[in-house]
Amino acid sequence: MKALRTLLAATLLTTISLTTAACGGTGAASTDTAKTVTVYSADGLADWYKTRFDAFTQQTGIKVQLVEAGSGEVVSRLQKEKSNPQADVVVTLPPFIQKASADKLLQPYDVPGADQVKGLKGSDYVTVIDNYLSFIENQKAGQPKTFDDLLDPRFKGKVQYSTPGQAGDGTAVLLLLQHLLGKQGALDYLAKLETNNVGPSASTGKLQPKVSKGEIWVANGDVQMNLTSITNDKSAFSVFFPAGKDGKRTTLALPYVMGLGANAPNTDGGKKLMDYLLSTEAQQTASSDAFGIPARADVKPTDANFQTVSKLIAGVEVWQPDWTTVLAELDADAAAYKKAVQG
Repeated sequence: MKALRTLLAATLLTTISLTTAACGGTGAASTDTAKTVTVYSADGLADWYKTRFDAFTQQTGIKVQLVEAGSGEVVSRLQKEKSNPQADVVVTLPPFIQKASADKLLQPYDVPGADQVKGLKGSDYVTVIDNYLSFIENQKAGQPKTFDDLLDPRFKGKVQYSTPGQAGDGTAVLLLLQHLLGKQGALDYLAKLETNNVGPSASTGKLQPKVSKGEIWVANGDVQMNLTSITNDKSAFSVFFPAGKDGKRTTLALPYVMGLGANAPNTDGGKKLMDYLLSTEAQQTASSDAFGIPARADVKPTDANFQTVSKLIAGVEVWQPDWTTVLAELDADAAAYKKAVQG
């Protein structure tokens, strides 16, 4: 089971060299910076990265070193290394990419093809893979249809979601409920759900095997991660989107977003890698390699994985949050959430 995204979790970063070169440490400090690009990324895209980075190295001769962690931890590491930057390219989730931008941890770069990206982008970041919040259920759950279904006493000790403010997908759960119910309504709902909730989890990915084994019946996740787990790990769960009181199913756009690290050790190499990842060649493989959705509107995949994702989200309303506002209010929202569920 690959590590999956955790936000602000107290875990060590895992450094993965995608070349045959030995890793003497993490970041660019242990490599020839002129011949290596170091990527700090939220985990979840390892399948796509492996093939793309290999192709990039073949084309350019530049090796890629990947450091994976949770989205919040990626930005925390950038902050700690601000006086001695190690990352050339940064890939993380909103609102943490906006936080990196606000803290001057990125440098402006207009990636070729960014004009074709209709999703999240700014002067120093651009979406590279589109994705969506989802939920997963074991067959023992009996196919719950709505958020209110999860409040049923039969789900006591059988529901778990990753913690808002710590996990990216968990934060997205809180945001979606705020969108559907209002801020106070979301807190009231989660306070009620606490009766059935197993407890906090800093990692969304760790919930997948628990649902697959039937230890819990329902958990949150995201489409790209969940479908990859079903395919690669043969996980025994299905993906669904709970409906609100009006019967409408809604999800949250939750893209992977990339930027060029401020004062990057290998700025030129970083730009080349970003150019490649947003190229039509790389974008066409987003779904076939990793169940992701190409960020570029002019890339129209037709592979089986893309058809699976399209069918899954058909009829589901996709909500686009104002991530700038989300970032500004995140600390207060996380504190209010903690108070609500602790009673």
